[in-house]
Amino acid sequence: MNMHSDNHIGEMMERLGRNAVAAAAVLARTPSAVKDEALAGAAEALRARAGEILTANGHDLAAARATGLGAALLERLTLNAERIESMAGGIEAIVKLPDPIGTIAAEWQRPNGLKIQRVRVPLGVIGIIYESRPNVTADAGALCLKSGNAAILRGGSESARSNAAIHACLVEGLRGAALPAECIQLVPTTDRAAVGYMLSGMTEYLDVIVPRGGKSLVARVQQEARVPVIGHLQGNCHVYIDRDADVRMAETIALNAKMRRTGICGAAETLLLDRASVATHMVPVVRTLLDAGCEVRGDETVQSADPRVRPASEEDWYTEYLDAIIAARVVDGVDGAIAHIARYGSAHTESIVTENEATAERFLQQVDSAIVLHNASTQFADGGEFGMGAEIGISTDRFHARGPVGVEQLTSYKYIVRGAGQVRP
Repeated sequence: MNMHSDNHIGEMMERLGRNAVAAAAVLARTPSAVKDEALAGAAEALRARAGEILTANGHDLAAARATGLGAALLERLTLNAERIESMAGGIEAIVKLPDPIGTIAAEWQRPNGLKIQRVRVPLGVIGIIYESRPNVTADAGALCLKSGNAAILRGGSESARSNAAIHACLVEGLRGAALPAECIQLVPTTDRAAVGYMLSGMTEYLDVIVPRGGKSLVARVQQEARVPVIGHLQGNCHVYIDRDADVRMAETIALNAKMRRTGICGAAETLLLDRASVATHMVPVVRTLLDAGCEVRGDETVQSADPRVRPASEEDWYTEYLDAIIAARVVDGVDGAIAHIARYGSAHTESIVTENEATAERFLQQVDSAIVLHNASTQFADGGEFGMGAEIGISTDRFHARGPVGVEQLTSYKYIVRGAGQVRP
């Protein structure tokens, strides 16, 4: 790439950054009703322009097929009437959420009479870098708008036309509510240099970056970003079947956690079986998975459950398959499960199946993951399922947001202190 085009990308990204900062200042003081009006208008525009969006998506799909994009990615890229309706419905669900901005998280008074409040404020400008799924354009733009943040969206080159058509609907909503179109901007080039510039050249404008996509994209963002990143690299999720688990429940949960949708970050990747449950629980649970078409890679004990079980390697305990494959091993009770997860897990989502409340509490308190469940499938790791309306992703960070990142997690806070002439002695 020549210098001229590098300069061009730099100038373009700087312009997006300056526009976003100006728009964020307007959004920070925009009333809830106006933000909601813009969102409702965007949902309406998505429905009205469904034909244009599908035409754009058809061009993206044809180009993607020509470059040999794999079936799984093509499926993510594909839009239809139902998926467009789901995007519009998703935005309407965000409208119904309470607006976090300006809410008082805590307030107290000091002995000297100072009144202190902790109040929610927007983060500012959020950069979102994502791949293949065009619906992220609608979800991410709407979540940022609701939480008072300006957004700079950089979608994958394979979905560029679809993203532009969806983005036009968001802009239509903004204009209808007399808000600056720059509240939600789409990077208008597929040049990869734009991503590099976003990661390292826009510290003056971007407050946070959120990556949505495969491992290589997230790893690159985490390595190169010069501003804070919210997200997760891996979803190596575990289901632990305790000695006191109900066998039928164990089968149902293990099957759903692995096989409902194998490609999502909340899909179970490792099955842990209590040594004391081997005689009663192992065969039914392992066979249920095998019969459903799941490959099971097990330790020696699990291999004895069924001749179809393949041997597991050390590498398997670390692997996020995102496929119909699960690693399975026997551990020494709940403490063995906790130790295994601490060593091999990615701090995403883990579940324990047991009827013993004390064992469940031990697991829930001691497993240090963003989401821990008792007697429920790991596939509930989702902002929508948590009643948060929608999410921009799942975070495994210890700082700021953890777990599903919804409207409230896209905010920060400030302290407002009211006095009556106090000075500090």
